[in-house]
Amino acid sequence: MKIKSYHWALALVGLVLGVMLAMQFRVTGEIQHNETIQRTRDLSGQINQMKKERDSLQAQVGNLRAQIDRLPSSPYASQLKEEMDRASVLAGSTELAGPGVQVTLNDSSISVKPGDNPNLYVLHDEDVLRVLNEIKASGAEAISINGQRLLATTEIRCTGPTIVLNKNKRLAPPYVITAIGNPETIENSLMMRGGVAETLLFWGIQVSVKKLPQVTVPAYTGGIRYDYAREQGQ
Repeated sequence: MKIKSYHWALALVGLVLGVMLAMQFRVTGEIQHNETIQRTRDLSGQINQMKKERDSLQAQVGNLRAQIDRLPSSPYASQLKEEMDRASVLAGSTELAGPGVQVTLNDSSISVKPGDNPNLYVLHDEDVLRVLNEIKASGAEAISINGQRLLATTEIRCTGPTIVLNKNKRLAPPYVITAIGNPETIENSLMMRGGVAETLLFWGIQVSVKKLPQVTVPAYTGGIRYDYAREQGQ
């Protein structure tokens, strides 16, 4: 009788455990199902919002095209065209060409000695920024790095052995900086005694400056999005 009771107890425990596991499995499945549904709804809402933004932008494009079509009959057509061309240049959406320089930066060619800090012998974002600031201060009118146009909103940050600019463009050395401006002025600014080039050269960083009668800076091809700025009145 004791053995039978023991078997019945085991069977009862097994039954209870089975029911509990079944319920837990069902609850877990429902939670996952609900999470999937919620995620699907969230993604669907984001898609609908993006569609609305797209439709709004398309409407603005249509309105602007209609205004452009009416420009030839306007007495201010030439003035407006000049302003639009100037704005396009400032926005970086136009390819530009002219005299300038080509500056090439690369990591140090010096072998790191035991005990030395290897970070001193490789290019960092701050090194590239110092070179760019010097080029801008010397009056450069347009600048690109490895074929990527720099804008007023361009940021440069270090990610390991590479740099990232314009949010998602990852570049690796050598960095070829193309700048339109007075070649003599830009070269003198970079190569002056105690300047940025001399500091980099001290650590073996490779710096090359070529003055050229004609260089080309490509147009910016990425998107521009403002999260906080709005037209006045909106």
